[in-house]
Amino acid sequence: MVREADFVKALGYERVLPGDSKTLPIEVSNVNRPGMQFADYWDFFPYGRPQLIGMVEMTYLYGLTEQTRRTRLAKYFSYPLPCIIIARGYPCPEEMLVLAAANKIPIYSTKKETTQAELELISYLRDYLAPRETRHGVLVNVYGTGLLITGSSGVGKSEAALELIKRGHQLVADDVVDIRCVGENRLIGESPELVRHFMEIRGVGIIDIATMFGVGAIIRQKSIDMEVHLELWQAGKEYDRLGMTENYTEILGVKIPSLLLPIHPGRNLAVVLEVAARNHRLKQMGFNAAMELTRRHMERAQRMSEEETDE
Repeated sequence: MVREADFVKALGYERVLPGDSKTLPIEVSNVNRPGMQFADYWDFFPYGRPQLIGMVEMTYLYGLTEQTRRTRLAKYFSYPLPCIIIARGYPCPEEMLVLAAANKIPIYSTKKETTQAELELISYLRDYLAPRETRHGVLVNVYGTGLLITGSSGVGKSEAALELIKRGHQLVADDVVDIRCVGENRLIGESPELVRHFMEIRGVGIIDIATMFGVGAIIRQKSIDMEVHLELWQAGKEYDRLGMTENYTEILGVKIPSLLLPIHPGRNLAVVLEVAARNHRLKQMGFNAAMELTRRHMERAQRMSEEETDE
């Protein structure tokens, strides 16, 4: 369901015929242009989508005879349409107003061209209806890479993020990260509006990052490219030292690379996180330092083997 007030405000629509409900029964991010229905094709009619009427549909509809037009409009409005949007600022015909009012279907108007209105509507619905999840952690933008820093309470997530901010990086969210899945494999994280740009530092209290470090130290939302999980160093536990194995975590069905960083006194965590972000970008570009080192060792071993054979 989509809140009607949010829908109208975000897309800049004018209410031609307001609906009776505060929500619109829209469950998909697709749009239907009802040209085929006006041409009397009903075998496949996605009536559950927002209905967008542009110049093509309006021109065709009013090229029909009056009796044919009334018959097809009556059948069209007999379906439970969520809403109708008329593009290009076309005035809504009286016939549509009467039928829409009788069937309690809201009508909106926009002055934008039909294609632009369609793209904006799909983009808005895709974002609004995206699957969502809330996670405990800190999200920062480091060299263009969205790092989701997770770990148990008190492990030092906020302190690490604060040091990154001092080094010129940007805070997205502290403590609570709202995550939504946009498309098939893209995660977007942001902070709840109530606590946006605020950070809690134990022993200091709540600080406003935007006021303290400037607006350049914050960003409203960022794609989540990698998770870094912090834990206190555990003696005897084996930690990955080479990075040959790629680990992943799954959020909303999307797998993203994951690192486990052990924490102990004296470790400069901000620098390690910067290196992790840079290394992630290098891997995306096709360079893997661990694989390169392995290749060099194998080449050296092969040369030594060949030399021994020659002797």
